[in-house]
Amino acid sequence: MQSLCSFFGIKKGVTALIGGGGKTSTMYYLAEELREKGSVIVCTSTHILRPPQVPYLPRLSEHLKPGEVVSTGTIDGAKLSAPEQPFSELVRLVDYVLVEADGSRQLPLKAHAPHEPVIPPEANTVLVLIGVDGLGKPIREVAHRPERYAEICRASVDDPVTPEMIRTVVSTYPRCDGVIVNKADDDKLQRKAESIAKLFFVPAAVTAYETEEPIKTLWRHEC
Repeated sequence: MQSLCSFFGIKKGVTALIGGGGKTSTMYYLAEELREKGSVIVCTSTHILRPPQVPYLPRLSEHLKPGEVVSTGTIDGAKLSAPEQPFSELVRLVDYVLVEADGSRQLPLKAHAPHEPVIPPEANTVLVLIGVDGLGKPIREVAHRPERYAEICRASVDDPVTPEMIRTVVSTYPRCDGVIVNKADDDKLQRKAESIAKLFFVPAAVTAYETEEPIKTLWRHEC
């Protein structure tokens, strides 16, 4: 199976992750793929839990070594917020910068407030995360900012989420270069995830990071 980085054409520089559930897991997965090609920073432009599995550097002063993966940013209690150094400076000190640029309160789906997401202008690629576990459940239970989600879909917050609703909400995102439908942990969920992935005209992957084969399907719409 082709790697996610190769499938989405991840280039050196900044890659941003936005949307719903799976951003942090995807960031770590991409970091492991990319470390074979160079050095990697994982960070955020909003707030995330401080990554325990990688070393933390408050600031970078020299170029990281190939294969190194570190986190950087401002410590705020148990959370990590945006780096003090601008992204334009970080890209000169590391090969790949992976940025979690959105928050969803660990819910599978996300509608944006006017100030969201916080995509660095340096981003080469913006990947949208969707949790398939939100499909078929009431909007109020599975979407961050459920009222906004329902408004976009012209639905009630008590209505079950459909694949078409997901596509409609993602179409309002400021940018989407690729889609990852995550948490396809069994065959039934994989089929549901594929029904979502095939609605998009950008490259789309179906993933389940907790399984033996994390990449389930890679979908590219044929024009």
